[in-house]
Amino acid sequence: MSVVRDIGRAYLQPRAVFRERVVGADREGQALAILFAACVLIFASQAPVKQRLALETGADFQQEMGGVLFAWLFIVPLAAYLIAWASHGIARLIGGKGTSFSARIALFWALLVASPLWLLNGLVAGFIGPGPQAEIVGAVALLAFLAHWVVNLSVAEREEIA
Repeated sequence: MSVVRDIGRAYLQPRAVFRERVVGADREGQALAILFAACVLIFASQAPVKQRLALETGADFQQEMGGVLFAWLFIVPLAAYLIAWASHGIARLIGGKGTSFSARIALFWALLVASPLWLLNGLVAGFIGPGPQAEIVGAVALLAFLAHWVVNLSVAEREEIA
């Protein structure tokens, strides 16, 4: 199934789409691909924001994007693995039955599903600038990520899948 189609379906049927994704995953390679796809999209969402900053303040756009690139393609993936590991550990303490792999997919898939909203957030913040519009879109993106992560993790830890 197409990843783009699954992202759209995940907003209507999050549990079913996550089950399909985690059962169809061929272990760590696919998990890493999902994580990096999300990180690349969120990295790209920062370009309009950094361009606006460069135009307003005279900052070097390439230097700004270099910092964002380092953060989203090196630091965030490592942090995501740690967060997924910790969330799985906490879930096990309260009776979770899932695997560490399914907890990783739960977090990584939630990031990928929310990434179109992060792209929208970057466009709003870049073109309109700071203000209530950017804050609202950012809050919606964050809530979408958190909601999908909670739903995915509940499926991953309540059911013995993967």
